Amino acid sequence: MSGLRQEIGQKAQAEGFSTPRFARLAHDLEQQARLRAFIAEGRHGDMAWMAETEERRGSPLSLWPEAKSAIVLAHSYGQEFDPLERLQDKQSGVIASYALNRDYHLLVKGKLKRLGQWLSHRAKTKVKVFLDTAPVMEKPLAQKAGLGWQGKHTNLVSRELGSWFFIGTIFTTAEIEPDAPEQDHCGSCRACLDICPTAAFPAPYQLDARRCISYLTIEHEGHIAPEFRVAMGNRIYGCDDCLAVCPWNKFAAAASDARLLARDALTSPPLSQLLELDDAAFRALFTASPVKRSGRNRFLRNVLIAAGNSGDTALVPKVTALLSDPSPLVRAMAVWALSRLTAKPEFAALRNDLMNSEADMDVRREWETA
Repeated sequence: MSGLRQEIGQKAQAEGFSTPRFARLAHDLEQQARLRAFIAEGRHGDMAWMAETEERRGSPLSLWPEAKSAIVLAHSYGQEFDPLERLQDKQSGVIASYALNRDYHLLVKGKLKRLGQWLSHRAKTKVKVFLDTAPVMEKPLAQKAGLGWQGKHTNLVSRELGSWFFIGTIFTTAEIEPDAPEQDHCGSCRACLDICPTAAFPAPYQLDARRCISYLTIEHEGHIAPEFRVAMGNRIYGCDDCLAVCPWNKFAAAASDARLLARDALTSPPLSQLLELDDAAFRALFTASPVKRSGRNRFLRNVLIAAGNSGDTALVPKVTALLSDPSPLVRAMAVWALSRLTAKPEFAALRNDLMNSEADMDVRREWETA
């Protein structure tokens, strides 16, 4: 099978992946226990699908008992700038580095499928491809295959690639010689833990998603708790902080596929423009983008929090216009943003005029507590 490993490597690199790593698929009682504890403590937040798929997610063989081997691949999405620098421009929104252009699900999944189809014909084997939408615990599997290790921020870190990469996996019924697992190389470093704006890491190697800005801005469907809003700054979709400070990223390279490099309209979009987005304009701006899945209302919720943190009083008219938005989620965050951008007498006058006519209780609560 050594010849097959070499051929897979050549085909994978031709598709833009790094050198693939291989693991033997087996039950992992330790990972099952960690997943069970994570869910039992409620740290998955609103992500009910994690609890619903816990049994299948706990072991790759629960998903496909016939599978023998996993091919684990990394595809870079690194950008050509320091993601943390954008946090200084409070009049612009910051979108996570992986979501600044094409939706990777469409792009990378297509490459995985081509590679899987080739392997199926070449080795006369069955294959299934996965890219973070199936109940597969990709990061522990990637560590087992030697691609990297789960750092203290729980993301995968590679000595050759840093952290700016997607993980793709191919399961196959072929038995392929496995690689040795990767060891932890975090040492005493805790940069990723210390930089987290919302203290989302209860301890090294543990994440409470309910406090994570990526979770709050992407997965969380409701109102974002007041305790997190100021800490969000101008982050409007995801957060790069814990990845960006990792010293292993000195080995990371920018994405070789231009479709994953930032497009100008999304690199540092002005909040003033984003506040004007109706549903049609939102869909047009984020066509074929991962951001589109959040929907316009949740996205505007995040933009309004960024506006409230901006200190830019020039945004007041556009924020005020959103007090009459059809979405209660948007109206509530417009109230909060105005409470931060307007003087107390001016805000009190708005409250007196509008609060009693507001039908949604969550929006009324924002008026009352702002």
